[in-house]
Amino acid sequence: MNNLYKYFFRGLITVLPVALTLYLLYIFLAWTEKLTLWVLRPLIGSFYLPGMGLVFGVLIIVLIGYTVSKPTVRKLLSFAEFPFTNLPVVRSIYSSLKSFADYFSPSGAQSEQSVVILRMPGHALEIVGLVTRRNFADLPAGFLPGERVAVYLPMGYMIGGYTVFVPVEWVQPIAMSVEEAMRSSLIAWMARPPATGAGNPNRSP
Repeated sequence: MNNLYKYFFRGLITVLPVALTLYLLYIFLAWTEKLTLWVLRPLIGSFYLPGMGLVFGVLIIVLIGYTVSKPTVRKLLSFAEFPFTNLPVVRSIYSSLKSFADYFSPSGAQSEQSVVILRMPGHALEIVGLVTRRNFADLPAGFLPGERVAVYLPMGYMIGGYTVFVPVEWVQPIAMSVEEAMRSSLIAWMARPPATGAGNPNRSP
């Protein structure tokens, strides 16, 4: 019976990520297909090929990206954002989502960040974090003097995190991408490294 439970949960863990990914992809494709039909039906009539929704959605996103790259359009967009950046409750939600999206954009702050291990002097504790800021010139006065960095410490299962400002010598960069660090933090670093060979004594059967 114990082996049955073990095999069931091992199969569930194997299938669940794939199933959820395919389900979310299906929802996205179904949404783009419906949107394409709604937009193109007056132009193409009953003619339609499966997959046109995905192509249309990608083209729309590329077109939006090209358009907002123009300085004039960005200036107009700032006027359109005015209600979202000034209403009390909406401002907090919109600013947080926009900052998060800007961080992961190709030209955003992510390209300048690094994954580090934070070690406090006199303590054996090690914490993995992300350096999010190295320049404090635009921050208000009150921070301690000296060369410092801002390190974001994500909590397990993405329920929050902390940002600490520490001396630069407290952090040590490690060979890990931001995506890998965030993914590992999401599951509280429970993922095991893959087995390197048949002779690995720690490999489970």
